[in-house]
Amino acid sequence: MTQDIFRRKEEHAEMADLFETWTHDSGNIKPAFVKLQDRLSTKENVTLSFKSRPGVSYSLRANVGKTGDIEERLFVIVDIVDDDPESRWLSVCFYEDIITDPNGEGNLLPEGLLGEDGYCFDLCEYDDTAISYLEQRIDEAYANTLSL
Repeated sequence: MTQDIFRRKEEHAEMADLFETWTHDSGNIKPAFVKLQDRLSTKENVTLSFKSRPGVSYSLRANVGKTGDIEERLFVIVDIVDDDPESRWLSVCFYEDIITDPNGEGNLLPEGLLGEDGYCFDLCEYDDTAISYLEQRIDEAYANTLSL
């Protein structure tokens, strides 16, 4: 992925550094993260930011709209949870009002997503079915955010 989709080239470099040093991946989470990141990169007018909090999480955040535009809106956060660097996992979060959860797989977080209600989906190991479900939620969140 090119750094063009990132708000700042430094954030792209931070993510690249994480991937270079992430050598132990018991749950095969790194390719799951890349698959979700790739899905985000196919969307028009999406910008990504990457926030590093070693020991807590590495957070990829996707916004729709032009950087700095008043209409820009966050629609998904893909966190690499780093509470145990030997066994990282993903938490993929959306605002409650922009997705559905037909399979009931998400955890509802009242006021837990930047002060708003949200859903988070945890992925502890690579699973094609779960990743496909998350990709569908990404597509849904993107479409619904565009219509806001």
